[in-house]
Amino acid sequence: MRYDLPQVRGTLTPNKDLSTLTWLRVGGPADWLFQPTDVADLQAFMAALPPEVPVFPMGVGSNLIVRDGGLRAVVIRLGRGFNGITVEGETVTAGAAALDAHVARRAADAGADLTFLRTIPGSIGGAVRMNAGCYGSYTADVFGGAEAVLRDGSLIRLGPDDMNFRYRQSDLPEGAVLTSVTLRAPLAEAAVLHARMEDQLAKRDATQPTRDRSAGSTFRNPAGFSSTGRADDVHDLKAWKVIDDVGLRGAMRGGAQMSEKHSNFLINTGGATAADLEGLGEEVRKKVYDSSGITLEWEIMRIGEPGQ
Repeated sequence: MRYDLPQVRGTLTPNKDLSTLTWLRVGGPADWLFQPTDVADLQAFMAALPPEVPVFPMGVGSNLIVRDGGLRAVVIRLGRGFNGITVEGETVTAGAAALDAHVARRAADAGADLTFLRTIPGSIGGAVRMNAGCYGSYTADVFGGAEAVLRDGSLIRLGPDDMNFRYRQSDLPEGAVLTSVTLRAPLAEAAVLHARMEDQLAKRDATQPTRDRSAGSTFRNPAGFSSTGRADDVHDLKAWKVIDDVGLRGAMRGGAQMSEKHSNFLINTGGATAADLEGLGEEVRKKVYDSSGITLEWEIMRIGEPGQ
């Protein structure tokens, strides 16, 4: 699709192959990829871009399947101008492109506890969008505020009440691009925080396929499901458990597989297409529902058009 694009100081790339930007290494091309130099460059671009042209903000592609037909949009990906991290007491401010692991380490160096972020793949902007969390802590618990550029180019400030945080979700205006995030981190001894993160990494590597091409957890845990409908029979389930119960640990479709190591991890064993990955995921959802009545909800975002 042809767009009349404005002049920029950053980088505009036509027909960008998005498979090179996602952890699963699948997907077709975006019409355009825009990598802004700074906030002002992003604002000017968004303001001048024809309003009918869709935009898609993309982080580091750690929780994303781009379908084989690609994306009819301008993909906006933040880079070096948006990855700074500063710590002042309990206040940690990070550019939206800063990696979660880097934010956790920098905070720990200064005695601020954001250790739960250490093992979460992706960038801090993505963590806010998805209300990422582990070990009982979520981004919503420490979120202080954020700045974002709207589709019309205006820069706004968002507070906790604006985000409507919930399990693995938050609300942002359509087409908004987060540019920076402020987090409130409790203080603790740096050595204790670093030791905790090392322990978390060891546990993660022992239980998850961290050396394989994956996008993290495939499905949300079906919390609060009741097999009888009675309120006193509600219990929290793990997605991996219901997948195991229908015998799909290690299941394959083309080059896609439900990991043998952790059955809620969808991996590209080599040569998988986006259709293989999404198709296997849908097969899992159907078999789980047919067996137990539980509807697994995708945690991985899926975007774009199917291939030919």
